[in-house]
Amino acid sequence: MFVDECVIKVQAGDGGRGAVSFRREKYEPWGGPNGGDGARGGDVILLGDDDTNNLIDYKYKPHWNAKAGEPGRGSDQFGKEGEHCILRLPLGTVVIDEETGKAVAELIEDGQRIVLCKGGNGGWGNTHFKTPTNRAPKRANAGQPGETGKFRLVLKSIADIGLVGFPNAGKSSLTARITKARPKTAAYPFTTLHPQIGVIEYPETFDRLLMADVPGIIEGASENRGLGHRFLRHIERCTLLMFLIDMAGTDDRDPRDDYKTLVDELKLYDKALLKKPRVVVANKMDVAASAANLKKFKTKHKVDIIKISALTGTGLAELTQALRKRVIKHGGKPRLIKKTGAVGSSL
Repeated sequence: MFVDECVIKVQAGDGGRGAVSFRREKYEPWGGPNGGDGARGGDVILLGDDDTNNLIDYKYKPHWNAKAGEPGRGSDQFGKEGEHCILRLPLGTVVIDEETGKAVAELIEDGQRIVLCKGGNGGWGNTHFKTPTNRAPKRANAGQPGETGKFRLVLKSIADIGLVGFPNAGKSSLTARITKARPKTAAYPFTTLHPQIGVIEYPETFDRLLMADVPGIIEGASENRGLGHRFLRHIERCTLLMFLIDMAGTDDRDPRDDYKTLVDELKLYDKALLKKPRVVVANKMDVAASAANLKKFKTKHKVDIIKISALTGTGLAELTQALRKRVIKHGGKPRLIKKTGAVGSSL
């Protein structure tokens, strides 16, 4: 199951109470105070994790608490600090305070740590309250309460390449061909009901790119029609956008209109997406009608086009190399292949 948005409630640990204690030793009739301090409560910490790709863990467990700090003890013994509560979140997660509606954190790097709620400080033991006029204080502080909050987690995938296209343009087939992801494919709209993240490996350079296959966009997607704009946010952070066009004109569609509609829907959702570098890929070039449609397409849209067939594999080697070059050209940086072997995954 895919979950890219949910609400959680978190509670940092309370600080431990300070101790009230006095020395009781032989030959020490006037033993002074020796109450130790309470310990600090645990923090709620966000951890960016490249191996996590979903928020499903937080959908069914919305309450997360850090441990409270232990109270102080006699003999000047301090309590043990409360254990932190670490929330492993996929890269691209934005954390929004439900009360204010403001974004308070964003995880974009593997291993990035952000303290979302701080644990309370521990209370002082009675040792701190000893004075020349009060040598036997019976006072100690309670620990401070830990911070709490209600937050909305919104996942915006971080991928190098965002793959957009109409339903049945062949996005799932292309993803299965050039990456290690294995999305379901079928001859009906909206086969892909949630984003797929595929890994394109380059063994010769020992690196890889991440490609996000965003569910099919239709006219009116920016107005929440079809699958709506729920998944369009998954391409906001991509370095490169790849427009996959069904050049065969399946179901009596016109490839020229398809490309225009895709551009218009992205513009209506967020004009900034049009500033992103893009590559246009003509799919299904193995179909007889594709050649004539491509000629008409070039006449209307003056864009560079890479011709492929996801079905036969024609042009795929050239496409993957072109993608790597363009990502690097526009400031992207391929990731190193992990020793365990990179695998594709569905979000």
